[in-house]
Amino acid sequence: MGNEIDTYVATKLDPKYTEILASLRTLMAEGAPGAAECLTYGSPAWRGDRILTVISQSKTHLTFAFERGAEFDDEHGLLEGVGKKTRHVKIRTLDGIDEDALRGYISQAVRLDQG
Repeated sequence: MGNEIDTYVATKLDPKYTEILASLRTLMAEGAPGAAECLTYGSPAWRGDRILTVISQSKTHLTFAFERGAEFDDEHGLLEGVGKKTRHVKIRTLDGIDEDALRGYISQAVRLDQG
């Protein structure tokens, strides 16, 4: 799977986030198989017709942002953010990944993109 995200992992990602990013890549491959991995504004992202999700890192967590998250039904209550479009989940540890919630958000992102 040699692509821009692999280069990002090798050169820019803090090693403490490697397993978290790998897990998110797996979730995206399962939930959005038609989406292409890419970089947008220097961060890992997935694109369908438009950008679905973007991952950015900070010193304390990875932010997994959904480009149209404000339109989601947030039954898990994990989405943060107040902008007009984007919502995000902060992930601090591998154990902190709520796979069921993220699968739901990913499927909503795909459905909105195809809508």
